[in-house]
Amino acid sequence: MSIFDVLSLFGGLAMFLYGMRLMGDSLKENSSGALKTALERMTNNPVSALLTGMLVTALIQSSTATIVITSGLVGAGILTLHQSLGIIIGANVGTTITGQIIRLLDLDAGASSWLRFFQPSTLAPVALIIGIVLIMGGRMKNSRSIGNIAIGFGILFSGLLNMTGAVSNLSESGLIENMFRGLGENPVVGYLTGAGVAFMLQSSSATIGILQAFSSTGLLTFKAIYSVIVGIYLGDCVTTAIVCSIGAKPEAKRVGIVNILFNLSETVVVLVVVSIVHRMGLLDALWDKPVNSGIIANTNTIFNLGCAIALFPMTGLYEKASRRIIKDEVKEEGKYKDKLSALSPAFFNTPALALGSLYDVLLTMFEASRQNFERAWAMLDNYDERQKEVILAEEDEIDHMTDVSSRYMVQLLPHLQSEDHILILNQYYKVIGEFERLGDHAVKISDVAEGMAAENTAFSEKAMKELEILWEQLERILDLTDLAFRKRDVEAATQIEPLVRVASEFIQQLNKNHFKRMSSGECNLMADAFFSNLMMECGRITGICSNIGIATVVRVRPELADHEHLYYESLQTSGEQNFMKVFNEAHDSYFAALEALGEEKTEPEIASDGTPA
Repeated sequence: MSIFDVLSLFGGLAMFLYGMRLMGDSLKENSSGALKTALERMTNNPVSALLTGMLVTALIQSSTATIVITSGLVGAGILTLHQSLGIIIGANVGTTITGQIIRLLDLDAGASSWLRFFQPSTLAPVALIIGIVLIMGGRMKNSRSIGNIAIGFGILFSGLLNMTGAVSNLSESGLIENMFRGLGENPVVGYLTGAGVAFMLQSSSATIGILQAFSSTGLLTFKAIYSVIVGIYLGDCVTTAIVCSIGAKPEAKRVGIVNILFNLSETVVVLVVVSIVHRMGLLDALWDKPVNSGIIANTNTIFNLGCAIALFPMTGLYEKASRRIIKDEVKEEGKYKDKLSALSPAFFNTPALALGSLYDVLLTMFEASRQNFERAWAMLDNYDERQKEVILAEEDEIDHMTDVSSRYMVQLLPHLQSEDHILILNQYYKVIGEFERLGDHAVKISDVAEGMAAENTAFSEKAMKELEILWEQLERILDLTDLAFRKRDVEAATQIEPLVRVASEFIQQLNKNHFKRMSSGECNLMADAFFSNLMMECGRITGICSNIGIATVVRVRPELADHEHLYYESLQTSGEQNFMKVFNEAHDSYFAALEALGEEKTEPEIASDGTPA
């Protein structure tokens, strides 16, 4: 044994852990949206929940990730704790698939055999080659993510090969033999060793993989490793419970507690059953026999699968116990607390779920702000003090959603790796302020209505008819804004700007008409300031819609992010003839309606280049 053997061992371990992390993170990054859908839909009964937990964990190679995602969904109210029980147990079974993959180390294939392609010494370079080709030359949308999965797979097996080579050299010193002989003679020490290593590495799959690498020495026996394997379950589930508890609601924390209770029960069952079976002499042929990677993988799978079947009927007891351990907290006040509770830190490692929760909150903000705008507008004709109170209460809720969502975005940003996810977050960060400002302007319009009621004044009948036409325009613009954000509809987004230009001209014309009526005595002088303020707020609302439309387009065309003037130019020039069509049709329609009220016909203001001024 030399220092170089030790360095090789830990270097191989580093490669193995990094490969597993890279592969798992890329799998989660590429499929977290689909995983959420699967977890939501496949939990109608305990058996389907169990199978879903197994399949999802086998896919993403991490029981911790599956349980953390489940914890987040429970905290958000998407799943109940009862629905999550089967997923938790299934995740503990699904995680054994990694060990079954690693057992390829034991594959014995001749030089000419096709089985040689499945040996790690072949799979590692093949996976690395495929991965780098996809990353550097792939043209598919998910080429980088799939390439990272392949690279992670290749690094994982390269690390295993390094560890195996280093362990073979270390075995000559007798160190490994003495170490595992001690574990075989004292199962408690073996159990604590497995728990400690799994807790430090935060992965049961990685710890099992290390054990499989050590088995290449031929010095590990069943009596030395069975208690280590059982200890690994406890160490991993404690880490999971800690992650589930960070910033979580009681119901989400209970998911982690149920996982610990199940693994403690699994520990007791395995140790008792193995002890009884050994005393009956049924394990004599295996007890002192050297184990290989395949035996370790099979032992791990049998322990988990057997305990899942045996303990599955006890899920109700785990649920009750978790409720005794984690008490309910005092419920938070707030109309939208359920939406905000979905902004869980548990989703940081699965960004698609975090962004999905943000989307739901932002959509709620827009809908609340728009409803406030509609309430405020209705009060221009008939002021209602109770409606004003509703508007102010709703505005407080909108402000609270803004504060919580903004903090969540800042916390989420460091966890984003995908360019697509960063583009989405950038859009959300831009529009959240716009949604909040829409609510502010709704309040100011309600202030106009309140001021008019206090002064006992009102707009003239003709002014109210003009405002009805303006309302139609604002409703149409808001409908397109809703569609653009809700569906990421670029076509709807590009129609916002020409309508905003028409509305801007229309507001200017209404100001002129109002001034004429003021001069002729047709409108009350007391209403002048109120009308001017109302027009100003309407103009600002159309500007908000324009900004939301731009943010939607920039998400699809990120090259416009710092060059908004290019967006306007692309709309109004050769690339967007539809701009002038929408502008002219809307201008003709709304100004014709205005003309029908007895106003002079107004031509659109066109610049020298043929575009709206």
